[in-house]
Amino acid sequence: MGMGNERRLLTLLVCLVLGTGLVAAVLGASRAVGPRPAQAARAGDTVDLRDVPPAPAEPPPGPDASAGTVTVDCGRNQEGHYNEDNLVVSPGLRSGAHHTHAYVGNLSTDAFSTDASLAAAATGCRGGDRSTYYWPVLRRPDRAGTQPHEHSAGHGNSGEILQEAAVTVEFRGNPVGKVVPMPPFLRAVTGDAVAATARTEADVRARWGCSGSPERTTARYPRCPAGDRLTRTLVFPSCWNGLDHDSANHRTHLAFPAANGVCPQGSFAVPQLRITLAYDVPPGAAVAVDSFPEQRHSPKTDHAMFVNAMTEAQMAALVDCLNQGRTCRT
Repeated sequence: MGMGNERRLLTLLVCLVLGTGLVAAVLGASRAVGPRPAQAARAGDTVDLRDVPPAPAEPPPGPDASAGTVTVDCGRNQEGHYNEDNLVVSPGLRSGAHHTHAYVGNLSTDAFSTDASLAAAATGCRGGDRSTYYWPVLRRPDRAGTQPHEHSAGHGNSGEILQEAAVTVEFRGNPVGKVVPMPPFLRAVTGDAVAATARTEADVRARWGCSGSPERTTARYPRCPAGDRLTRTLVFPSCWNGLDHDSANHRTHLAFPAANGVCPQGSFAVPQLRITLAYDVPPGAAVAVDSFPEQRHSPKTDHAMFVNAMTEAQMAALVDCLNQGRTCRT
């Protein structure tokens, strides 16, 4: 071997040694700092709620309206029911959500739940409603999580999970007509988990706000005055096609009514589910809703899911309350 070849071989060996050492150092540093922290909200994702105009008033109920309301008392997830599953969108797939969901209602819900297992499980709802209600958690990205479920999601979803200070599960009627019962084990989705990269915002439904100004809501993270709670309100579609308890895209069997409350032709008004979540967040503190990595915790991606596991008697009582215009609590 010539002197030139020996020098080239020696140079190659030195580079390999140095390169290996550099990779090891980088990997060691990555392990030392732990998983990638959650990203804080982008500047355009927040707004001072005082700069948000009041929402238009809802149309007054007509003479045939189902003007009642039913509040279902399911607590605020004191049981600590969290997982990374999504029974509605990814049934049978463990960690199929790629982010963490919080639950109220049915205490057994995970990716492998069935209609039969839901019907037989315990529930956190005082009146015995075994339905499952769930949504992505909200985090403080500036504070490290200490519980196992605060690290399990990955994909940039990390930080302290904010416990809901209050959860309101409410069903409303229809402003122009009576409602019919939901079918057993109806699946429902509201919101768009990929709204930040979607071509349209047609499926963006979540409304954020502050407890002291319920007439003002926004699709962005609100900056609330001191003493106000940050709120998330998720309203579900309430016009059923009369046939299916689910559909291939988990949306076409249910639709939203028009602004005046009229359902699309060929569909039937069912009780409208509205979930309102409230959080104690210090003024100026950053928050981030769990999301897919490419969605970068955009508040527009907020969403929620529901599976109706009420008994026929429970659903009939709910519908009667709405159609009779009463205010009920279960």
